[in-house]
Amino acid sequence: MDFCHTDEEKIEEEKKSFQRIITAFMFYRIHSLNRIAKTINYLKSLPEQHQRLLINYNNSLETIRHCVDYNYNVILEMIKDTAYLFENQNTPSLDGWHSTDEYKPIESDLEKVQSTLKQFVRDWSTEGIEERNTCYKPIIDEILKEFPLESVQPSDIKILVPGAGLGRLVFEIAKLGYTSQGNEFSVFMLIASNFVLNRCRGVNMYVLYPWIHQCDNNLETEHQMQCISFPDINPAKELPQNAHISMAAGDFLQVYTDKDEWNCISTCFFIDCANNIVAFIETIYKILKPGGIWVNLGPLLYHYSNVFDQNSIEPSYQVIKEVIKGIGFRFEKEILNVPTKYAQNPQSMLQYEYKSVYFVCRKPKFPLTLAPSTSENEINENGIGFLLDDEEEVSSKDFRGDNDDQDAEETN
Repeated sequence: MDFCHTDEEKIEEEKKSFQRIITAFMFYRIHSLNRIAKTINYLKSLPEQHQRLLINYNNSLETIRHCVDYNYNVILEMIKDTAYLFENQNTPSLDGWHSTDEYKPIESDLEKVQSTLKQFVRDWSTEGIEERNTCYKPIIDEILKEFPLESVQPSDIKILVPGAGLGRLVFEIAKLGYTSQGNEFSVFMLIASNFVLNRCRGVNMYVLYPWIHQCDNNLETEHQMQCISFPDINPAKELPQNAHISMAAGDFLQVYTDKDEWNCISTCFFIDCANNIVAFIETIYKILKPGGIWVNLGPLLYHYSNVFDQNSIEPSYQVIKEVIKGIGFRFEKEILNVPTKYAQNPQSMLQYEYKSVYFVCRKPKFPLTLAPSTSENEINENGIGFLLDDEEEVSSKDFRGDNDDQDAEETN
């Protein structure tokens, strides 16, 4: 992945950022086992009668330790050879890493590793089919309606998916023959999506235990240790030979500056990731071709609303709709209160459900006078191309986990 920088300090800063993320992945096992050990030690301090009553609970903790090892083995495969993707040097070596305490990741990065594991459920497992059907299928159906395969040359239709996560929506669009590009800011997500899209060459090759870190609201002990297999399909075989698919890394506002470039922008659980949502909407309008459509589905769980060192605005959907119209879009479809979930454990006693908004807007066909454009740099010639912007990852709320109870509805 080519950074193309001239500022040596900036290069060093980005290397450290990448190293920090790889370190968080590598520290997963130690961090998880320490958490389990803390519980076991407390359990041993309880009265003997209590310990006897909790013998099955103690046994389950030992089982979870084995599940951590399974997850860690997958993580090691996932981060193997990632340096070539980002062209970083001096990343922590995997050899003998268990014996060193040199690298200390921050707590928020360790939480993102756990969240990344849950993204495999949503995007690349059979257990995620329901979520994909409610979140991705309406977007795909609208694309097929707007650009019928029998009426267009699909590869001529350029579709962008900002906030692509692990890339399943990008993949499904490319599978239909359209030119599909995903954009993702989180390096955690980019590493995981690269692993699935470029390195998984079979069906259900790997096993994960995504829920072992959810200690609350388990009806049965085995629910916490429920495993999933991924990928549910072979990405290499499912894509047509001439598929046009790529992933671009970086800040959406920085990467996409070329006006009138895309036939369709598809945003799923994305627009609330902005400090300033108006800037997102302006950019979407700018980069869409005249006559192009913007398809959106998601809630308004503003990512920076409670981050003390980040600025944020949190307008209601009513206000956002006024902004969308004011910028120049024309609403063609709108559905409120669409029930959707995000990386939800289906067996948990606590279920969060969003009442999402689904809409389709069109950019009218008239000339635009906007700023000159710049282009991205292709950074991976083999497999599915990954592109990189200059910006460093800064988000502290990249993922929607089980604690995302703001603007969510408890349905249990």
